[in-house]
Amino acid sequence: MLVVTCSAMADSCLVNRVHEMSEPPSVIPQPEHSGDTPASLEDEKTQPTQEILDALLQLNPQSFPPAAQGSTDDQSGLKQEPTPPPPSEWEVTRAELRSKPTDADLWLKLVDLAEDSGNIERIKDTYEALLEAYPNTSSAQIAYINHFLEDPASFGIAESLFLRFLRKSPWVDLWKFYLIYIRRLNTGPNAREVIRKSYEFALNHVGQDKDSTEIWTDYIQFLKAGESTTTWEEQQKMDAVRKAYHRAVQIPMENVKRLWEEYQEFENGLNRITAKKFLSDLQEGHMQARTVLNQLQEHLTVLFPPPPPSHTARPAIWLPRQPTFNAGDKALVGRWRMYLKWEESNPLEIEEKERATLLTRVQGVYRKATVRMRFFSEVWYMAYVWTNSIGKTEEAISLLKTGIEANPSSFVLNFAYAEAQELAQNFEEVHATFDKFLDVLKRDLEIIENRVSSANSSFSNGSAPATQPAPSDAAQAFGQQSQNSSFNTQTSDEKPPKSKELVDRRTEYGIAWIMYMRFARRAEGQKSSRAVFAKARKERWTPWEVYEAAALIEYHCTKALDVASRIFEKGMEIYNDEVEFVLRYLGFLISVNDENNARALFERVITTFPPERARPLWDRWARYEYQFGDLAAAQKLEKRIAEAYPTDPPIKRFAERHKYLGTDAIAVRDLGFVINRAGSNASRSTGSSLGRTDTQQSLMSNPPSSQPQATSSSSKRQSSPDHRRRDDGRPSDYGPPPKRPRPSSPSRDRERERWEGPPRRRHGTPPWEREREPPVRRFKEEREEEKGVTIPPVLSWFVGMLPAPAAFDGPVFRTDDLMQVFRNAVIPSSTGMRGRSPPPPPRPGGRPPPDYGPYQGPGRRGRF
Repeated sequence: MLVVTCSAMADSCLVNRVHEMSEPPSVIPQPEHSGDTPASLEDEKTQPTQEILDALLQLNPQSFPPAAQGSTDDQSGLKQEPTPPPPSEWEVTRAELRSKPTDADLWLKLVDLAEDSGNIERIKDTYEALLEAYPNTSSAQIAYINHFLEDPASFGIAESLFLRFLRKSPWVDLWKFYLIYIRRLNTGPNAREVIRKSYEFALNHVGQDKDSTEIWTDYIQFLKAGESTTTWEEQQKMDAVRKAYHRAVQIPMENVKRLWEEYQEFENGLNRITAKKFLSDLQEGHMQARTVLNQLQEHLTVLFPPPPPSHTARPAIWLPRQPTFNAGDKALVGRWRMYLKWEESNPLEIEEKERATLLTRVQGVYRKATVRMRFFSEVWYMAYVWTNSIGKTEEAISLLKTGIEANPSSFVLNFAYAEAQELAQNFEEVHATFDKFLDVLKRDLEIIENRVSSANSSFSNGSAPATQPAPSDAAQAFGQQSQNSSFNTQTSDEKPPKSKELVDRRTEYGIAWIMYMRFARRAEGQKSSRAVFAKARKERWTPWEVYEAAALIEYHCTKALDVASRIFEKGMEIYNDEVEFVLRYLGFLISVNDENNARALFERVITTFPPERARPLWDRWARYEYQFGDLAAAQKLEKRIAEAYPTDPPIKRFAERHKYLGTDAIAVRDLGFVINRAGSNASRSTGSSLGRTDTQQSLMSNPPSSQPQATSSSSKRQSSPDHRRRDDGRPSDYGPPPKRPRPSSPSRDRERERWEGPPRRRHGTPPWEREREPPVRRFKEEREEEKGVTIPPVLSWFVGMLPAPAAFDGPVFRTDDLMQVFRNAVIPSSTGMRGRSPPPPPRPGGRPPPDYGPYQGPGRRGRF
């Protein structure tokens, strides 16, 4: 028996050996088992991992027998987890909205996807998220509630939603939807009292609305339809109807005239004698309501555009968009501002005893405004100011909080909320508000930095390598931080991106820190202000304005000149190439009469700036030397300035030495320049800025042009001052009208360069340098200039809704060629007369003949 078994085992081994020799050689060598180690343990030590087998199978599938591949598939099937299904379009859109919570189009798409899915849980999630982003949107609320009105079992959910939405909603359509639900639900014998209370509840909230006519009409018809079995009940019903009419006919709403006619019929049907008395008492209030209705319709013409059409069966939903502050946005917010002020002025002339009615009306208007203009901080601030003015402080603060949720980066709302909490002695809330606001601004800065960096990297990758360009003014204005500064949080090689937007946002970020330091000093003392400044120093985005503000707070509030100087010096370690900061520091030292340190600072920094950027430093120190130094020092300084600016005429520097408070007698009396020290429009049109102060020049000067500079020797002087007056004066009553002035006259440019030298960048003066300078009226002038061309608000709104000019991709016609075609066109006569004669040849110059012939093309030198 033992022999047979061994023999059978030998035959089996031989067959397996022959079978292995007949197969192709395997890529993985099979190890031989030693006598001391069991085969199973040896297989575990030498067996390759499943990842290696899968990789080898992909490289050479033929190297594995079918059995081995099958086993591999079985093992991978046991170990591999099931692949999750791909995310649906709704899930993708929802994830995208988490990063773009104010994208109205994406929200509408999400609602459509949820409605199409038919999944009630998904629909609930969609509308809850939508109403969290856009509260009090009545169209979305109605569409949401409508899903729970089909099945009576879900009426409880609908009632809970009504309870959430109604009290804060100013929209008539939601209240009408609620009344329809109440009348549908209450049909028993005791239903009339419930329905009556529901109508009164609705009218107390939205009864003053222009669109509440339908609610008033239904309510009056409901009262008239009431049954009465006794004379007393009939009299009670008539009194209720009369009271409802009295309230309704004095409200400026649609079809108020028809309600008045119905009321007349109602009173005349009861008693003509008492009807005359009742109607005469209400006549004045009704006519006032009709007059106000006409004005109200004019105000609301463009404030409520229709919502976009819905692609599904749901009602259309209107959502506010983020403002771009184009012409349309400015016109729209201007119309809202005008309308809100008009409502506050009590156009209905409501008496003081009915002041609650006026407050309810204005409050409803402001609630509508904050929904429609959700992303306009000015509207929220107006609502806060009005609510606070009527004594509702808590509600006003709640408005600010809601407005900050909608506009987290709003300066006006955050500052107003911080001041309100400071007045309430809630200092912890003020600290939390500033911390949150600064975090929002920092995230915005990082987003802009990433966008600018990606744009710069893509531009550098797409362009050929070139030499390193010289740093621009925008980059230099951004600032380069010192390597060995204790305030520096960047590495020595890290430089901010070159972006004017980033520079402006960084300065605004510094404004928030400055306001934070001011609050800390007012509420908690100088120690708290220093702690805030210490936090600001650790931020890489802190601009130089924060250092200057901290130094001035120390000097003016604690009289600590040494502390203020140390802060300025610490700022110099970081912003030593910021001309504006150095200028402020120099002005501060001059203002505290620290001449030695001021002179040392000037000599230390003047050689670190190129001449085109150092000009304000030269001018500021020269003005100090002219006023308080000796003549030898002034002439020595003028010699250094002449070496730095060789194109400046000597008489200009001489005149600067003898000028005071903008009065330049040399330029006016000896050189014939027309100087307007108030900075009027005439001064700007002539290009002369000699009479302006440095502050006015910094506010009103244009950026330097790229035209070639002319030397003083080749400049040509104007004939006389009267010539300029004739050009700038109004046109004469006779003769051809004057030519339109060119944007830049070469002769005037040469004249300006003759006096002022080459065009350069102007800088403003610090506050302490404005000794007695006339006030700057730039903003008033801009408003006066804007009054010249007034576009109707409706047209401004329409223009603002048009696409940008860059979006036009159609053909572009040359105006000259098109006019040439029109000029040479021969139009046949319908009466059979001969065709129009060709135009006469162009005249060599001068005015056209008295018959004012057709336009002769651009080759003519005359006006026509």
